[in-house]
Amino acid sequence: MAETMSKARKIAEMAFEKTQSQFLDRTRAVREWDAEISAHVEKTSRLRIARLEREQAGKQVARLSVKNMKSV
Repeated sequence: MAETMSKARKIAEMAFEKTQSQFLDRTRAVREWDAEISAHVEKTSRLRIARLEREQAGKQVARLSVKNMKSV
């Protein structure tokens, strides 16, 4: 009877380890996915800021050009 309990316990422990391993793998995958999304959002924000700055600089150059043309 002790051997049966031992085998049953081994089977139960193996099943638990498998379930735990799957959970940890899933958790690791979610963390990696979150990190990728965060990096993407940060990069998009930096690019947007750079684009807006370029557009603003272009508008200022255009204003100066128009102003210089009026004064000539």
